[in-house]
Amino acid sequence: MTGIANLRDLLTRNMRQSGIYIAFVLIIALFSILTDGLLLGPRNVTSLVLQYSYILILAIGMVIVIIGGHIDLSVGSVVALTGAVSAVLVIREGLPWYVGVLAAIATGLLVGAWQGFWVAYVGIPAFIVTLAGMLLFRGLTLQVLENISLSPFPAEYSTIAAGFQNGLLGGYGFDTFTLVIFGIAVIGYAVSAWRTRQARIAYKQTVEAPALFGIKLLLIAAVVMWFAYRLATSRGLPNVLIVLAVLILVYTVVTKHSVFGRHVYAIGGNLAAAQLSGVRVKRVNFWIFVNMGFLASVAGVVFSARSNGAQPAAGQMFELDAIAACFIGGAAVTGGIGTVAGAMVGGLIMAVMSNGMQLMGVDQSTQQVVKGLVLLAAVAFDVWNKRRASAARS
Repeated sequence: MTGIANLRDLLTRNMRQSGIYIAFVLIIALFSILTDGLLLGPRNVTSLVLQYSYILILAIGMVIVIIGGHIDLSVGSVVALTGAVSAVLVIREGLPWYVGVLAAIATGLLVGAWQGFWVAYVGIPAFIVTLAGMLLFRGLTLQVLENISLSPFPAEYSTIAAGFQNGLLGGYGFDTFTLVIFGIAVIGYAVSAWRTRQARIAYKQTVEAPALFGIKLLLIAAVVMWFAYRLATSRGLPNVLIVLAVLILVYTVVTKHSVFGRHVYAIGGNLAAAQLSGVRVKRVNFWIFVNMGFLASVAGVVFSARSNGAQPAAGQMFELDAIAACFIGGAAVTGGIGTVAGAMVGGLIMAVMSNGMQLMGVDQSTQQVVKGLVLLAAVAFDVWNKRRASAARS
């Protein structure tokens, strides 16, 4: 009975996060059946990573914005602008590919500083500032590109999003290097989870039974290594997945273990209390948007590299996909709640649904309807969960 009680506690202690992982597994299973296994084919798994990586990159920054109690409607336009700046320098002016990357990142940082100034120091709501930014940066994109598309990028630039690490350690029918890298990641996760569990025990916090903890690690390891094997039997480890993995690790540490991360949660959770506690709210809000500009520029580089060019209409609706990923992944509409991992799962849910419906031949209009309903259901669940928690406290 103790094991059953621990299992119940494990699943209900954080209902939002537990639910999203279960939903993710069920959605994968559903679309795998509906597509006759095509969804989980090695080539399609690789395509999923390549096609939706820039949305996941945007979601990392967006979840921090949302945790802080803000919203950013301009990221799609910033993706287009940063890609346009890079294309003009590399394709039109013939400069080295890395100059275009650095210029794109610099542009994103300037955009973030611009919007952060108006939000943090002038006090204009982020919704208005970024709505204006969506129009402003789209117009600048048109001016930079002179209303035409530019292509192609040199091979070195395209490799950022379309290249693979394959054959470094050999293998027969699969890439050994990919499996080794994922194996190291699994070991690292297991060590981190074990240390976290020991720390909770030291502070006399509730943890799952050792058997359940071991089963959870084994299940996670099995899923991760299965995913790695799918990549290894296709084209190897995508370069863009390396970029995404580094960003996930860095921003997980930033949000969970840094002073900046704690201050972001404090501002989003209770602004008045944060001010009284000495949190430099204006400074933190400023850097929230600088960080969003930086990640939007990284997404802009990845997207332009994948599309092998820059287009005036690039990045349209990206902001909505990123916002949806965060809310589906457990972020609260009122701020103060959310995780990088949750945003990633939310983004992957959107990616699996989109890709699955494409494989099934579902028309674009129906896809939009389904995405809208899923987003509405996620936010409705957030509201219901808060009311339930409030009623339990009273």
